[in-house]
Amino acid sequence: MTDGTQPRGPAAHTPDRPGAPSAPGTSAVVVGAGLAGITAALALADTGVRVTLLEGRPRLGGLAFSFHRGDLTVDNGQHVYLRCCTAYRWFLDRIDGASLAPLQDRLDVPVLDADGTPGRRLGRLRRDALPVPLHLGRSLATYPHLSLAERARVGRAALALRALDLADPALDAQDFGSWLAAHGQSARAVEALWDLVGVATLNAVAGDASLGLAAMVFKTGLLSAPGAADIGWARVPLGELHDRLARKALDSAGVRTEVRTRVTSISLNGNGSWSVQVPGEHIEADAVVLAVPQREAHELLPAGALDMPQRLLEIGTAPILNVHVVYDRAVLKRPFFAALGSPVQWVFDRTEASGLREGQYLALSQSAAQDEIDEPVAVLRERYLPELRRLLPAARGAEVKDFFVTRERTATFAPTPGVGRLRPGARTNAPGLYLAGAWTATGWPATMESAVRSGVSAAGAALSALGRSGAHLPDLFEEAA
Repeated sequence: MTDGTQPRGPAAHTPDRPGAPSAPGTSAVVVGAGLAGITAALALADTGVRVTLLEGRPRLGGLAFSFHRGDLTVDNGQHVYLRCCTAYRWFLDRIDGASLAPLQDRLDVPVLDADGTPGRRLGRLRRDALPVPLHLGRSLATYPHLSLAERARVGRAALALRALDLADPALDAQDFGSWLAAHGQSARAVEALWDLVGVATLNAVAGDASLGLAAMVFKTGLLSAPGAADIGWARVPLGELHDRLARKALDSAGVRTEVRTRVTSISLNGNGSWSVQVPGEHIEADAVVLAVPQREAHELLPAGALDMPQRLLEIGTAPILNVHVVYDRAVLKRPFFAALGSPVQWVFDRTEASGLREGQYLALSQSAAQDEIDEPVAVLRERYLPELRRLLPAARGAEVKDFFVTRERTATFAPTPGVGRLRPGARTNAPGLYLAGAWTATGWPATMESAVRSGVSAAGAALSALGRSGAHLPDLFEEAA
């Protein structure tokens, strides 16, 4: 993976995608080269708009990136997507990366319970080739981590959840935990099922999450189509997808990409164009997409661009802790599993993707990690290595060759009740200025899907204002087959 450095100056070639018209005098600047910014840049350039993409970091990909640690190529955190993530799947296709991040044939999640009782119980959340909601019926009926009565109540709650209207703004003001309790869900059911899924997708436990966002996750992921929840993940380092292949696609589309370039201000000119200031240069453009975190966007927004810009500062953040362990031998046969009765949440085998040639490399993804995000490595080592030995018998005789952590203190926006009213849409009050980022009003929690959707929305709004067609953009309302 290269560091992405490019010389300054206009792109040396023009878009080569079929049907992209020339666009003399039509230009855009995209600020921020995470998934939202890359998406917006590609979507604009694919119609022939001259695009400059600016990124302060030395790489592309935002918070879904890779780095080197000795001979290992390490993802900063484990990222997955679902078959219902139609925008992210479009993004993978657009950068020619779909084959490197394949989906399961069918949803299959091993769930290991090691709550201190004798032995270990392995359950599985799997789907059958049946219509919704029967596709999960057998899995729920045989799920060993819940009693028969709890399974029946889960089924009834799922049907009630499916009946909720996601367009009802009242859902955003309620918390998911209270709704679950009111629908007969025990603390065990919340832990063993609802939070098992919800913490990983929302980055919050049920009691801290908006009912609107939680309902969106479960209705779309588990109750919209039989295959909607099939899981996909990168079999290569994320930098291969979100940096190298994304850069290749941007170059082919004629996008001028500048890294290590921080925008200091944006301003509207008297002629209706925009001026973007970076060290040593003013860049003029007909449209600007701000695809940066909400606090950075707040700093860059010109006066009057939003009616209540302070709301951006009210959108909280939530951390994710990632624990990385390298063993001298294989200790896990499955590609991943989820754990109950343990501080461990989800464990992924990243051996092949990292380039490790001997032993096994496991990555633990710990969401909603407010209580652990600042813990010293030594404390985390004492907490997690014994847990892995308890969960994985093969680890008891294995030597730990390396142990390290990565911390994303502001990994996602906090999906708290009421957050929906704080999330702005793509359009601002300033003509030609648009917002993108997983934190904008996509209807999704802070996921790769939300980031790509926001980029699509911002590009679509800009193209409409520029009098250009967005017919090449993905249909954000398409359901997973």
